[in-house]
Amino acid sequence: MAELSEQAGPEQAYAGSSVKIRNRYAQNIRKHWMLYVMIMPGILFYIVFKYVPLAGSVIAFQDYQIFKGILNSPWVGLDNFKFIFTYQDFYQVLRNTALIALYQLVIGFPAPILLALLFNEVRLMLAKRVLQSLFYLPHFLSWVVVGGIVFEVLASGGILNTVRSWFGFEPVLYMQQERYFRSIVVISSIWKEVGWGTIIYLAALSGIDPTEYEAAVVDGANRWKQTLYITLPALFPTALILFLLNIGNFLELGFDQIYNLLTPMTYSVGDIIETYVYRSGVLQGQYSVTTAIGVFQSVIGFILLWIFNRLAKKSGEGLW
Repeated sequence: MAELSEQAGPEQAYAGSSVKIRNRYAQNIRKHWMLYVMIMPGILFYIVFKYVPLAGSVIAFQDYQIFKGILNSPWVGLDNFKFIFTYQDFYQVLRNTALIALYQLVIGFPAPILLALLFNEVRLMLAKRVLQSLFYLPHFLSWVVVGGIVFEVLASGGILNTVRSWFGFEPVLYMQQERYFRSIVVISSIWKEVGWGTIIYLAALSGIDPTEYEAAVVDGANRWKQTLYITLPALFPTALILFLLNIGNFLELGFDQIYNLLTPMTYSVGDIIETYVYRSGVLQGQYSVTTAIGVFQSVIGFILLWIFNRLAKKSGEGLW
């Protein structure tokens, strides 16, 4: 009997600890039920639009036919992946996507950091709030509106060409020339999102202890050295986490922006995976092939995220 009680002891202790954990969770939910209600819409959004659609990824391994559905469509294994890797246009689309994503990462990612640093140097609060509001405003415009603004500014009779004509220069068809398209995409993306991206960095800046700056002033550090040795190190963890989140979506540029800026003359440099998927999947009904492309995007994003997260862990930061 003593041996049985000794054997049952750890199991009973484990069961008792499980009950305590469940009771603690239940008490926490009852205590903070309003917070759980507030985050419930976000949780439901990710479940419905992010996790449930994962089941549809099996279409990539089928010859999906819309009238037969997922359950009755024939399985083809990796044939869809073989098709996209032997399709000549896919490499051009992949190249365009990778180049634009690289430009936005190299040029667009540091932009909110620089703007947050500039906002941090503004001492007049009224001017700071007005500037922040002006930079936040484009974020709330749809890409349809932003695309219309870009076309109006860069059209042959637009603002930029009108200014050029004042100095005797000939008008330039910016939206119809391949060499300008990627720059227009990156600049318009920065203009629209740079203000909104500063919010997190300004929050990080507000958490810096003011006594660190006071001590630096006593030691004779100027504003540049204070930024270099206090501000930037304080922003580094936040910037690293946001970088990792962005690198996971490296090949997902967004359909809205490119589609609204793309013209027939710039397809060779502006046709990306999202626009290709729209034409092939939605307009031509090639659901299996376009799903395979989506799976390929997700795999590349996961590999990049895993690699850069391992590198980030060496500095003590990381997502996991």
